[in-house]
Amino acid sequence: MGLVMGTFSLQSKPVTYHKDKADDDLEMTIVCHRPEGLDQLEAQTNFSKRELQVLYRGFKNECPSGVVNEETFKQIYSQFFPHGDASTYAHYLFNAFDTGHTGSIKFEDFVTALSILLRGSVTEKLQWTFNLYDINRDGYINKEEMTDIVRAIYDMMGKYTYPVLKTDAPKQHVDAFFQKMDKNRDGVVTLDEFIFSCQEDENIMRSLQLFENVI
Repeated sequence: MGLVMGTFSLQSKPVTYHKDKADDDLEMTIVCHRPEGLDQLEAQTNFSKRELQVLYRGFKNECPSGVVNEETFKQIYSQFFPHGDASTYAHYLFNAFDTGHTGSIKFEDFVTALSILLRGSVTEKLQWTFNLYDINRDGYINKEEMTDIVRAIYDMMGKYTYPVLKTDAPKQHVDAFFQKMDKNRDGVVTLDEFIFSCQEDENIMRSLQLFENVI
C-alpha cells in the first residue's frame, strides 16, 4: 500500500479567507510570477474559484515570489514527516509537479497536480502516479526506478512508522509488486499494466480515496 500512499501525502496548511476579490486581483499582480486567471484555472481543474483563492493564499504565503524551487519544496514537504528523511521522495515529487522541467513549480503546476490527486478519476490518479515512478520518462517503470521510489517512501516515513524495518524491506516490497505488475515478464511495467494491477489491489484503491474530501 505504501507504494502509492506516498504520492498522496501532500497537504495544505489551513488558510483563513478574509479578503475580497479585489484584494486577490491586486495580490496576483505584485508577485514575481503572475498565475493564470482564476476563471481559466477553474476551467482547467476540479476546484471552484473560491477554493483556488484559498489555495493561492496558502501558496503565496509559503512562496511570495509565486514560484517554488526544489530546495524550498523539500523544506515545506519535510515539515509533514518530522521523524523521517523526506528529501529524496520530495525530489521525485518535485519533478512530477514540474511538468515543464523548468526547475520550479508555479501555482498553475501546483493546483493542476493537486486537482488530479484530490479530485481526479481513478485512471487520472494512477497515470499521475505512474509518471512519478517513471523517473527517466521513457514510458516504462523498471525495477530500479520502483526501488528508488519505494526506498524514498520508507525513508520518509521514518523509524517510528517502521520500528522493526529490515534493510531489505524496500527490495522485498518491490519484488512482490513487480511480480504482480509485470504481466508479460519483460522486465518493465507499462502504464496499462500499472493501472490494471493497481485496480486489482483493494488497498491501493482505498489509498486513492483518502484525500478526496481534503478541500
